[in-house]
Amino acid sequence: MGGSGTDITVRQLESGPTTIESAYDAVLAAPGIVEIAREADANGADAVVIDCMDDPGLAAARECVKIPILGPAQTSMHLASMLGHRFSIMTTEERSVPTVENLARLYGLSEMLASVGWITIPVADLDDDRNQVADALVERSVEAVRRDGAHVIVFGCTLMSGHAGTVIEGLEKAGYYGVPVIDPMPATIRIAEAVVDLGLSHSQRTY
Repeated sequence: MGGSGTDITVRQLESGPTTIESAYDAVLAAPGIVEIAREADANGADAVVIDCMDDPGLAAARECVKIPILGPAQTSMHLASMLGHRFSIMTTEERSVPTVENLARLYGLSEMLASVGWITIPVADLDDDRNQVADALVERSVEAVRRDGAHVIVFGCTLMSGHAGTVIEGLEKAGYYGVPVIDPMPATIRIAEAVVDLGLSHSQRTY
């Protein structure tokens, strides 16, 4: 996911929810994320990327460290806003729609959010049948472009990673060429690399 010369260390929460699919789950996960961010900073990491499209603990982690902390939802939505007029996010289930819409509002991008689609597959099942996930992502993405006027597609769960090429092909077969599809984790890691290379981090006046 990262560029050459970038070392990526993956850390899992020692306690908390199995998956993050609600505000309650996000609250339970936040303390562990903050602790891992503090440990990463103390151990000399250059940046931290949170592996969840709910961006749990993002603001709190930024308050505790000086190195860049990036959330894939914030990063992907702003990247989408740079690449097209409106974007749609493909999430897992209908119950996740309010969370996605609230994040878009928090990040100042509500007017650019064309729609939030869902593939009716829970997070825990995304790796069980990747063909089913890919087919559902293609179907809902085509619908978002055709019906909702989306110009960019963003995956709404980091476990959807690896399906971008298939969705682009599906969009092209439906007659929609040149529609960017953002895979949040590799995109956020690359943005984190750029932020580090530029010597930037979050403002201490904000966090």
